Amino acid sequence: MANILVTGANGQLGSELGRIAESGKNRYFFTDVAELDITDSQAIDGFMEQKEIDVVVNCAAYTNVDRAEDDEITANMLNNLAVGNLARGCAQRGAFLVHISTDYVFDGTGCVPYMESDEPKPTGAYGRTKLAGERSVQESGCGYIIIRTAWLYSACGNNFVKNMRRITAQSDLRKVVFDQVGTPTYAGDLAAAIFKIVEEESFRGNEGIYHFSNEGVCSWYDFAIAIRDAFGAGEVGHGVDTASDRKHFCEILPCHSDEFTSKVKRPSFSVLDKTKIKATFGVAVPYWRESLEKCVSELLAAERAAEKSE
Repeated sequence: MANILVTGANGQLGSELGRIAESGKNRYFFTDVAELDITDSQAIDGFMEQKEIDVVVNCAAYTNVDRAEDDEITANMLNNLAVGNLARGCAQRGAFLVHISTDYVFDGTGCVPYMESDEPKPTGAYGRTKLAGERSVQESGCGYIIIRTAWLYSACGNNFVKNMRRITAQSDLRKVVFDQVGTPTYAGDLAAAIFKIVEEESFRGNEGIYHFSNEGVCSWYDFAIAIRDAFGAGEVGHGVDTASDRKHFCEILPCHSDEFTSKVKRPSFSVLDKTKIKATFGVAVPYWRESLEKCVSELLAAERAAEKSE
């Protein structure tokens, strides 16, 4: 039995890992900043020694892309310096590190899915600090795999799916950009892939960088339409007869990115090639619409449970 440390346990990915860890053969320790400050190298070393940690799964990150432009120091502290602390702690103990990175390490000017070997060219503070974190891992001397992902969402935390649910319930019209293309990633699917890799210990001998997102391609506009319609279908299935009977039906219109003010240039194309992770670890990658339906069903069930408890 191995001892697994999961950082960023209160985030989307960490929460999903927490839900499935009980079915594993290993012992998991889930921490967030209240339990372990990963910017404190001594705290990391002490925790890893006391708990005899064999594997670290780092889900912690500074993910506010716009705010990072104004506070790159804090973003770098969490996305790079803290990652270096974890990596060096792993190197000292001979532990293995699974680190989560992002599509923002690329500039998004490509037109074919990005492979792990493609040259990173981040265009903003968030991407720069995440790329610096990748390099801190690579330079630490620890055993590692880095998994880049994109457009992460789940039933918890702050994400595009939950925001669109709220906005479309409150508005009759919404504009969403159609000129940014990528693939949504359900945190539950990424968590399942990480769990499989850790539980099977298939990371041994397979160090390197990997990409994971759901299958398929869409724009943010396509994703928004699918979210609205998925919630509508879920409501129809529970006593709402037609779209016109719903409390709100929001019309969603496509627009260009330059219609929204932003401090950072977001990637126009951030589709990730997943051939390597599928071939190496035998990971099954669901289609993005199927995974969206799972998440929407979970959110609707939570909403109905909350209504009953009131």
